Amino acid sequence: MSIAHVLGDWGTSRLRLYRIGGGAVTGRLDGPGIAAAAGGAGAVLADRLGQWLVEGPLESVTLCGMAGARGALIEAGYAPCPASRDDWLRSQSRLNVAGLPVAVLPGLSCRSGGVPDVMRGEETQIFGALSLHPELARGEHVIALPGTHCKWVRLRDGAVEAFSTWPTGEFFALLSEQSTLTGPPSPGSGTFDDGFERGLARRCDPVMTALFEARAARMLDGRSREWSRGLLSGLLIGAELAALSDAESDVALIGEPELVALYERALAQSGRTARRIDAEAAVIAGLELARGAERKDKP
Repeated sequence: MSIAHVLGDWGTSRLRLYRIGGGAVTGRLDGPGIAAAAGGAGAVLADRLGQWLVEGPLESVTLCGMAGARGALIEAGYAPCPASRDDWLRSQSRLNVAGLPVAVLPGLSCRSGGVPDVMRGEETQIFGALSLHPELARGEHVIALPGTHCKWVRLRDGAVEAFSTWPTGEFFALLSEQSTLTGPPSPGSGTFDDGFERGLARRCDPVMTALFEARAARMLDGRSREWSRGLLSGLLIGAELAALSDAESDVALIGEPELVALYERALAQSGRTARRIDAEAAVIAGLELARGAERKDKP
């Protein structure tokens, strides 16, 4: 009988651990992100693993994401692009936590015109998606991973050729929660979806001046706060897509369903087709790939 192992995706704001036994997820534990890991990342991980160790032995732990950032659990570095799956897996870092061997996966880095860019965590979803959908490992494809920092990735024959980061989600959070643009939560007309459509309609307008409609429409047109939030979202996502050049390319989307749905709408208005890939399934598949490679390397 095989011993269970643990896979984990540890981001800035959330930890997700999966216990795997018999090829299936047999347990899940959540925890704080690296930024809020009180007592240190090692203590947080040891606490979560301890909850499972009282139920039975564990073989190993494989983690991706911000666990490998400088000052986190252990620095895992970055594999430079173009990067194949093997290039990525070659740079794992290892330590022991709660008496268990822990492998932490690296991120990816690239330079476009001399400008540096990095990702950490998304690469695991990308290579996991290629494992789940082998057709994406042949020829050229585009994958987008919407989130706080949306990644647009170019694949060539299964390797990450290059990528670009768009901090659209972070700008939306700042503008909708910490600026004066959306105003107080007083009554008004229009839904988030209504505002989102208006934002998409203005996607080719200068963004800095278009953003102010979120405030002015509340004052003059009686729009609701949710309408204004939708406008900001539509403007930012629309501007992101308008700046990208591959208008004819199909796009594979990996991310949280609600956010992916917004990108699907924006892509459809731009005349582009999209397909969804389940984000959780992709990260688990990518972590299993890494674990399998590590086991092969052991004598």
